[in-house]
Amino acid sequence: MNETAQMSTATGNAIRNALAAAGLEPLNENAIGQLGVYVSLILRWNARVNLTAIRTEDAIISRHLVESIYVNSRLPGFVRTLLDYGSGAGLPGIPIAICRPEIHVTLAESHNKKAAFLMEAVRVLGLSAKVHSGRAEELKSKFDCVTLRAVDKMTAAVRSAEGLVAPGGWLALMTTDSALEKLKAVTSPVFEWSDAVKLHGGERRLLALGLKPG
Repeated sequence: MNETAQMSTATGNAIRNALAAAGLEPLNENAIGQLGVYVSLILRWNARVNLTAIRTEDAIISRHLVESIYVNSRLPGFVRTLLDYGSGAGLPGIPIAICRPEIHVTLAESHNKKAAFLMEAVRVLGLSAKVHSGRAEELKSKFDCVTLRAVDKMTAAVRSAEGLVAPGGWLALMTTDSALEKLKAVTSPVFEWSDAVKLHGGERRLLALGLKPG
């Protein structure tokens, strides 16, 4: 077995172990392979494009992948269109697209270099996800779910994102316990919020789902 294959096997095992430690359902081998390639792409591009402050394979898996896959596990089953608003390195949009290929994922990113990374990741991974290289608020479509995670000017982004949620759809906020109430307060009062749940992989980080009545 060559070095590349050994590294791939080790990465796959690390992903399986991290999912099991978080109490998440195991994924099929195709998904594990795609996630392993995705981690490699992040590490390679992160050397020249600041995709994430987390720089090691183990930390990317235990924090970014586990968190994103946990969010995927909490999404309602009817979701068929999803917008990852300010996608950055593709989190949580790319792991969701890998785990739930039936969901039509749009990755919106206004920074050109990060958008270029997303296009390369979608191409290499063979995903059907689309990349919108521009501001998410320019989109005309409405989505069953809009996710936001670590977006610049998060308060303004939440106000914009709620308008992209289809009636009967969900706004998914990945944030900290100290910021959550402020973010919920700037959304329209029509949103019905479920109890926030702690995100696996990050201290004091929460997922809150807000339903926009149909």
